[in-house]
Amino acid sequence: AVEGPIAGYLIDKFGPRIMLTIGAFIVAIGYILLSQVNSFLWFLTIYLGIISLAFNATFSGSTMAVVNNWFIRRKGLAMAISIAAYSLGGSIIAPLLAFGIHHLGWRTTMALSGIMLAAVVVPFAQLLRSSPEALGLKPDGDTPRIESKLDEVGVKPILSSVDFTVSEALRTKSYWLLAIGTMLRTGTLGTLIVHFVPIMVWKGNSEQTAAVMLGIMAFLSIPMRIGIGWLGDRWSRSKMLAAGMALGAFSLMILQNANSSFQVWLFISVFSVVEGLSALNWALVGDYFGRKRFATLRGILSLVYSWGMIVMPIVAGGIFDRTGSYNTVIWIFVGMYICGTILFLVIQRPRTPFLVKDKTQN
Repeated sequence: AVEGPIAGYLIDKFGPRIMLTIGAFIVAIGYILLSQVNSFLWFLTIYLGIISLAFNATFSGSTMAVVNNWFIRRKGLAMAISIAAYSLGGSIIAPLLAFGIHHLGWRTTMALSGIMLAAVVVPFAQLLRSSPEALGLKPDGDTPRIESKLDEVGVKPILSSVDFTVSEALRTKSYWLLAIGTMLRTGTLGTLIVHFVPIMVWKGNSEQTAAVMLGIMAFLSIPMRIGIGWLGDRWSRSKMLAAGMALGAFSLMILQNANSSFQVWLFISVFSVVEGLSALNWALVGDYFGRKRFATLRGILSLVYSWGMIVMPIVAGGIFDRTGSYNTVIWIFVGMYICGTILFLVIQRPRTPFLVKDKTQN
């Protein structure tokens, strides 16, 4: 949460390629150092103080900034593919890590992970170009001639043509509505993921079955993300986010009243759609505030929305410990999704800075 604005500023200032290269190198060194730890204190210091900070500061921020710079008409789909790659990577890498730990030991596996990360990510990061203009292109890979033809037939909407500065964005109501809506979405989603297994056990499933359910929901979210991103390029992203939040409230009411495995699986199927909304959220930041300060503005958003993921899991755990039930927690989540639905329904594109200045001068 705290490093988000700083990391975003550095990405905007030095470019995603440089920041991703440095971050990948630091994470790689962190994994190699992790293989040598002999105490829990050093484990926390290296994993949280080096690996996590470097990863969170550079990987998602850099890739999202590149996507936002390269795409306008297809931004939703492009961001969805980028985010889905995280889930796909986890589904591929996690079994490999488990295999390595079982056969080689965790120390050797951690060291090899660091070496492979540096050998793969650092070279590929050099291929990144922070903007299409660096290659003489326009967003979406259009040439100037193609762009003019699209304008003539009205295919290309006027989006991201004006870039807000950080101070201009922070003075808009839209930015803070987006921040609160994002906090409600990510805080509720993150808490449900953290508590998913005990919730499923509370509903009468074994821990092993609950773990399988969680994996299936994560797998289902991959095509959902891509499909929702594709639709977001054709419909209103804010209205789709509102519909997704309403669907989240509906899915939780299914879970609240579930007394059979069919109803639990119905909840999982519906909620996997909600898990796929993140691409729309970040595409909306680019739509509203442009390209030049995207990483900084996204980083400041993280300073707001991360607190939902920090506080809410603890509150949910405390309520369950005192009551022995997740009923109250689920109803709170339903209320938060309903509030998020309203926020994304009323949010509007902020007025461009020069229009505001002209009105003030007149």
